[in-house]
Amino acid sequence: MRKTLTLASLSLGIALVNPIWSVFAQQVPYLPPIPIPVPSQPEISPPPQPSQPEEVSPALVPVDIETLCNSLYSCPGWDEQIWGGNGKLGDAEPRTLKSDNAGRPTRGDDAQRSTGGDRRALLTAIDNSLRYLTTDKAVAAYQNYPIKQISLERVRRSLQRFRQLVVSSESPAQLQAAVRREFVFYQSVGNDGNGNVKFTAYYEPVYAASRVRTSVYKYPIYRLPPDFDKWAKPHPKRVELEGKNGLLGNKSPLRGLELFWFRNRLDAYLIQIQGSAQLKLTNGTTTSVGYAGGTDYPWTSIGGELAKDGKLPLKGLTMPVLIQYFQQNPKEMNNYLPRWERFVFFKETGGTPATGSIRVPVTPERSIATDKSVMPPGALALINTSVPYPAGGGQLVHRTVNRYVLDQDTGSAIKGPGRVDYFMGSGKLAGDRAGVTGGNGKLYYLLLKD
Repeated sequence: MRKTLTLASLSLGIALVNPIWSVFAQQVPYLPPIPIPVPSQPEISPPPQPSQPEEVSPALVPVDIETLCNSLYSCPGWDEQIWGGNGKLGDAEPRTLKSDNAGRPTRGDDAQRSTGGDRRALLTAIDNSLRYLTTDKAVAAYQNYPIKQISLERVRRSLQRFRQLVVSSESPAQLQAAVRREFVFYQSVGNDGNGNVKFTAYYEPVYAASRVRTSVYKYPIYRLPPDFDKWAKPHPKRVELEGKNGLLGNKSPLRGLELFWFRNRLDAYLIQIQGSAQLKLTNGTTTSVGYAGGTDYPWTSIGGELAKDGKLPLKGLTMPVLIQYFQQNPKEMNNYLPRWERFVFFKETGGTPATGSIRVPVTPERSIATDKSVMPPGALALINTSVPYPAGGGQLVHRTVNRYVLDQDTGSAIKGPGRVDYFMGSGKLAGDRAGVTGGNGKLYYLLLKD
């Protein structure tokens, strides 16, 4: 979605990405070439040897889960949120549900009505991945997946069996024990080779918008140009398409492609970061927009740029801090927003849920975005990290959680085995939580034992 919400952050094919945590590229000074002496006599070179393909270390390695268990609660797989712990409501009285041979609830068992709160969300996310795994896109993705032990069929069987276990288990301990007994844990090597993974979060914002330009609603987002696939590269940069102040208007090459208009520039910009949004229109109706395409430029962290220029400290630089800075210094947007040269286009999606890069809806707190060149799309995963929860009085408190999730999205800033973006949901609270999510954790993928 992102991003491709791909930032979807979006499904965008972009992934929804939290820009605050992007890493600065190191600047290497220019050094003049060192002259190489030429031998006075010709040398006889040995015959060329056939080049050996460079071995690439796998992003996921199987681990003995028992070595990671210091106690029942710290052992991976203890997901109490399914039953109502750690900030979400679950089943008051969980019970065994009937299911077919594939682990799906049958029509007559009232499975969706009897599964409570977050268990229903988890089952929905599993079903979305199972649907993806029947597509030609999934077949193509797994034909090229670099770890041969992780095949489409094994991922599919793993999801079906896990679904059965979620439906039938009556406690976190029961589900955890079954998973440890039946599944192999493949751990991400992380960003350091030791399994440390950097977590951020993304969300789908809700904004006030207008279908027509007014004196109040004057900052647009745009449809994908019909001839976009014929645009010469390098593509126009952001400043060429919307102007330094975001108001290029009739002078923009995108004139006539305006989709919706917003009250301030930051709203329109953040939607491009997130890749999708729910909209409350001035006529009282609601709708949504999703990612339709984007120009070919890399991610630039605006928060990182502000820190580099000494405008904000990098430590503690969260999305709420970034938004507050631009609210207090609106003219600075003209300087910093154009530094992200990529431009994202949208399509109206009529209020449908945010969609991930594998073209299925993403589920709050049950979908993640990763780099799909190294991670298996649609697969069952388990994360261990710190997540903020409301604590009253507008405060958020971080809790370390285990969470079963589905890998359903990607993002332009989510690269390598050491990055995960966690979908927090839609609206202000989701945005507040996503904006302060960040830190290291662990990532595992769960595959049935052969």
